[in-house]
Amino acid sequence: MEIRCLPQDLSAALGSWSDQALAVGLFAGGEDAPADHPLLQALTDRYGPELLARLAQRRFKGQLGDTACLELLGELPGSVILVGLGDPASFAISSLRTAAASAATAALAAGCTSLGLAMPLEGIEGATASAALGQAVRLATYSDQRFKSEPDQAKPRLVHLTLVGLQQQAAAGLAGIDAICAGVELARELVAAPPNVANPQHLADTAAQIASNQDLELKLLERDDCAALAMGAYLAVAQGSSLPPKFIHLIYRPKGPVTRKVALVGKGLTFDSGGYNLKTAGSQIEMMKYDMGGSAAVLGTARAIGQIRPEGLELHVIVAACENMINGDAVHPGDIVTASNGKTIEINNTDAEGRLTLADALVYACRLEPDVVVDLATLTGACVIALGEEIAGLWSSSDGLAEALLHAGSSGGEELWRMPLRKSYKQGLKSQFADMKNTGPRPGGSITAALFLQDFVSKDLPWAHLDIAGTVWSDKGRSSEPAGATGFGVRTLVNWLIAGAPCQVGA
Repeated sequence: MEIRCLPQDLSAALGSWSDQALAVGLFAGGEDAPADHPLLQALTDRYGPELLARLAQRRFKGQLGDTACLELLGELPGSVILVGLGDPASFAISSLRTAAASAATAALAAGCTSLGLAMPLEGIEGATASAALGQAVRLATYSDQRFKSEPDQAKPRLVHLTLVGLQQQAAAGLAGIDAICAGVELARELVAAPPNVANPQHLADTAAQIASNQDLELKLLERDDCAALAMGAYLAVAQGSSLPPKFIHLIYRPKGPVTRKVALVGKGLTFDSGGYNLKTAGSQIEMMKYDMGGSAAVLGTARAIGQIRPEGLELHVIVAACENMINGDAVHPGDIVTASNGKTIEINNTDAEGRLTLADALVYACRLEPDVVVDLATLTGACVIALGEEIAGLWSSSDGLAEALLHAGSSGGEELWRMPLRKSYKQGLKSQFADMKNTGPRPGGSITAALFLQDFVSKDLPWAHLDIAGTVWSDKGRSSEPAGATGFGVRTLVNWLIAGAPCQVGA
């Protein structure tokens, strides 16, 4: 998609726009009409007072995300799309994202391939606005038809997007849109692919393709390599599958000196049956293809960073990929395994397998001596119960790192909520026979999961854990996203990495 800024007064642009479609953002006013605003006046000047009557007929009030598409036969623009921005008192960057996505969806429904987007910014900085608008339009119009026997070739695609009224300096926000959206789209495709396609080998092949296309380094560890590193927790999960595990290590190095070294770890369970603690009907076993959402996010981030190529950053992306299956070799409930840092773990639940794979992946990451480690995982149903499907949980040993990730998520349209690392809850992980159990009591399950992971991170190393179990998939879609895989985490991580925040993690 080609995106450009048109540095023209908004009201003047509305009077002269002559491309296929024009979408205009309007605030909510009273109960029966959008707010009286210069943009509404400019539209009325061009199309006459009957415009207001048509909006009233459509019951368009300017509520956030609402649209009214007016077809103008024989004229340009042929489609004028009015899109609601909601209450001006609560207007924020998220409002722009939602409105832009709604406008793009309406433009596609009208058969348009070119769209002008005119949005009042009301104090939002230009480059920030252009990045949000461009990302929202591209990601809202994403459609995955890879596995359909007859893909809908007739479905239109937006080819040109013009951000009307944004000054030329706002074009700086356009620079990273293609890279970030390509990373999100890759993550979505990985999560959405069925488990007979997106298996451990497929993740390894994807990493190899990223390395080749984006000039990254790739280290791929096979089962014997992992055994030599004493990764007993990871290999215990993998031993029940006929498919071999693949331990993936992607590296981006800058051309100049390294000023910060970051390790990202993503949970890579390409299918989770639950093992002998088998998931049953109602437990979403058929959706456990998305249990590798963390790995999809970090691989998507690697793809984006490889294209953006930020200075000073050395990035290590790590995925311990495998399946959690059942055969005669599968791990038993009650087995005790030893992780690569020497800690022994009693497996009291084989369906808490992700943290076992992450344990060895985190130890491996810490041995690289990074400045900071962040892991992402579809780890617990408890986090979904606590925060729902729109907010990911964030646990961190560093206040500065937590604040940087919260800010990066907010600017990328991905909401995080910081959760406590309450030390007293660690009592629930005590084992009579080993150093620890892999699950604690039901209450506070997402907290004890984070505390389990913290035991495999070097002391005093800034670390954060993101539980994205609720946010990685959306059955109905969200205000600015289509239904299905969301690619959650890519925008947060890329924003955080390119901001240089890893150097300022604080205490």
